Amino acid sequence: MKVIVFGSTGTIGKHLIEQSLEKGHEVLAFCRDASKLDTFKHPNLSTTEGDVCNPIDVQNAVKGQDVVIIALGSGKSRKSTVRSEGTKNIIAAMKDCGVTRLICQSTLGAGESNNNLNFFWKHIMFGWYLKQVFLDHELQEEYVRHSNLDWTIVRPGAFTDGKKTEDYLHGFSPNDRSVKLKISRADVADFILKQVGNKNYMHQTPGLSY
Repeated sequence: MKVIVFGSTGTIGKHLIEQSLEKGHEVLAFCRDASKLDTFKHPNLSTTEGDVCNPIDVQNAVKGQDVVIIALGSGKSRKSTVRSEGTKNIIAAMKDCGVTRLICQSTLGAGESNNNLNFFWKHIMFGWYLKQVFLDHELQEEYVRHSNLDWTIVRPGAFTDGKKTEDYLHGFSPNDRSVKLKISRADVADFILKQVGNKNYMHQTPGLSY
């Protein structure tokens, strides 16, 4: 499969690249600064520099791909709208280029999964400290849901630096309060890549947690 990763230099993106290559995919990493991926050397890896908020950059990159993975982050900014704006451009490019499969990493707590959260995450982190980041995730999901593409929205809990275990919960009820609300970045990438070529979660929003 030809897979393009948006957000490829982020903490999830780097795991996505590494694991995609292990699975034998042809990977195109879209990033602002390709030098951040200098440690990745592989004949199936290509990089393209661009701005996800520039529709022309995005369209040029999406052309000819089989699967689009969005793992955009806001860096250190708590007011960035890069997730929603970038996703909007990616969806438009996919439609123009005839690419249909989209896997988008969002966050546990978005939409109906808000009921999975405890008081700390619901009211302090997403209700106050990361409120704008959370609202940008919500808008991002709205764009994906209304895209008419073959989409899957993945909602992971808080990221940890643990190893890939492949032993995690996914697709649990939005009323399940027993989940730990955390998962390793490596396992997030593992689950996302398991959706490539898999229709089990098509047009669904599986939560992801230990």
